[in-house]
This record gives sequence, structure tokens and C-alpha cells, in this order.
Amino acid sequence: MSGHSKWSTIKHKKAKVDSQRAVVFQKYSRELIVASRLGGADPAGNFRLRTAIEKAKAAGLPNDNIKRAIEKGAGTSGAENYEELIYEGYAPGGVAVVIEAMTDNRNRTAGDIRSYFTKFGGSLGATGCVGWMFDQKGCISFDKSVDYDKLFEAAINLDAEDITDEEDEYKVITSVENFQKVTEGLEAQGFKSKTAELTRIPQNTIEITDENTASQIMKLLERIEEHDDVQNVYANFDISDDILQKLEG
Repeated sequence: MSGHSKWSTIKHKKAKVDSQRAVVFQKYSRELIVASRLGGADPAGNFRLRTAIEKAKAAGLPNDNIKRAIEKGAGTSGAENYEELIYEGYAPGGVAVVIEAMTDNRNRTAGDIRSYFTKFGGSLGATGCVGWMFDQKGCISFDKSVDYDKLFEAAINLDAEDITDEEDEYKVITSVENFQKVTEGLEAQGFKSKTAELTRIPQNTIEITDENTASQIMKLLERIEEHDDVQNVYANFDISDDILQKLEG
């Protein structure tokens, strides 16, 4: 399993436990605000907003919160001016980390992120220092109740790049340019996705076999994820399930 998939799985398990926490709702609200600010309040004509709404609903964000966030972004009520930023650095063991953030105070966010790297044995780097190690892709996930062969054929016909069989779901991988086309094309053919999002997939992974190093990596990534301004975190580690179970225990 790739580092992206490993961390993605960990995040999804954690999200189920933390789904009612205000910080989780805040992340989805910010994405809704920015998406509606950039592309308008009508999800029918704003693909980014439509996928943001679907993700927010899946996470349990109340409809009233979704509506207020869209209104803020569209300018029908007071809206914070969020800026989209990328931070890059190294976790212990030489693991590359890319962070996507939305903030109304870049100095505060940068200071916080830098302190986390320092505390857990990593280092925040300059823009571009590790981003080239990741490929930006579209990722559309489906429950395994979907017929794999039919999904595969439909996805390939829509110019998807790959379909992977994960532990509890299928994932259709696309180029960024074809993401909307494939998502809407599969939907039109009756394939209902669990999630549809842009992601960053590492070109190579670093195997971490030392338990202490693995512990520091996990603590760093979890602390970054908990920050209000952080939307997504990507890393190119590969830690065995045995070590992860020890850390969780």
C-alpha cells in the first residue's frame, strides 16, 4: 500500500471518530466558502463547490452550516478572506510532507506549522522542496458493492488513468484535467461515488521500520491535521501495519 493510501486510510478512520469536532466542520466550511467565492454559489455550474458539498454532507456537516458557508463565499453575508497556501517540509526519516492550507493570517499559520515540524524532529522547507515528489491527481472512490468490471470499463472509456482495489473501496485515478469529466461521466452512468477529490500521490515511498521514527512521524502528521487552517496533508511514508498497531496500542 502506498504512503498516500496508508495515510489516507488512517485519516478516514480518525475522521469517523472525530466527525463531530468543530475543527473538522471548520475545514469543510472553509472549502465551501472558497469554492463559492471563486466559482459562484450554484453547484450545478461550480464543480468544485458541488464536490465540496458532497464531502461536507458525508462528514455530517449540517445543511444550515453548508448554506451559511456558501452564502459567505458568494458575498451574501460577511466572509473571511481565506488564502490558499502550500507548505512543504521533511518529517523524521526523510519523509516528504506537503500541506494544503486555507488561512486568513499566513504569518500565524506558517509559525504554527514550523513549530510542529521542530517539535517532532522534522523541518519546514522552502516552497518546491518536496512538492515535485508528488503527482496531482483526481481520486474518485466507490463502495465495493459496485461491479468492478463495469466500473473499470466505464472509467477507462472516460480516459481515467487507473483503477485500484483498496481494502474497502475501489479508487478511480484521473488526471487533474479529466477529473470533472470522469466524475460526472461515471455519475451519469449510475455509479455513485463515496468521495471525489483532488489529491497528491507520491512517486516513491520511504519505508519506515524504526518504531520511534514512525511514532514521531505519526505525531507530527496528526498535529498538523488538527490545525484549523490545514485542509489536507500528504506524505510519502510506508509504515507496516504491525508498527501502526503497536503505536495505536
